[in-house]
Amino acid sequence: MMAAIGAAIERGRAGDRAGARAELEDLWSKTDDALHRVTIAHFVADLEETVADELMWDERALVVATDLTDERAQQYNKTFQVRAFLPSLHLNLADAHRRLGHSAEAHHHVAAAETELDALPDDDYGRLIHTGLHKIKQALAANSTAPLTP
Repeated sequence: MMAAIGAAIERGRAGDRAGARAELEDLWSKTDDALHRVTIAHFVADLEETVADELMWDERALVVATDLTDERAQQYNKTFQVRAFLPSLHLNLADAHRRLGHSAEAHHHVAAAETELDALPDDDYGRLIHTGLHKIKQALAANSTAPLTP
């Protein structure tokens, strides 16, 4: 299943966003596994055409993450810890809410992400999340609803 999810993600990165989204949604319907579902929801959100649809999938990812255990995540990768996923999931929610003009909700998810930052590894992923947090906080301070630049 993770190989199929990875292939669909690569399809989206190669430019076939609609095809990748359809594949991932099909995989979503075929699994109840929390690791698979959190991964699918996280990536489908990035492929959505509207911020409202993106928000829906980001919310699904966070809900499913509550069912994911470290033990299950570590069956896939021994270094995975669920707490280390949470800052990213909250930042995605914060950014979607910000772009929709939901400032209070965005601030709530920024605060939630900040409480989990100590779980991040000191690597490229951890730095990516810290940078994303900084950018979202700046955009919120500027009352910007514009998409963030990479």
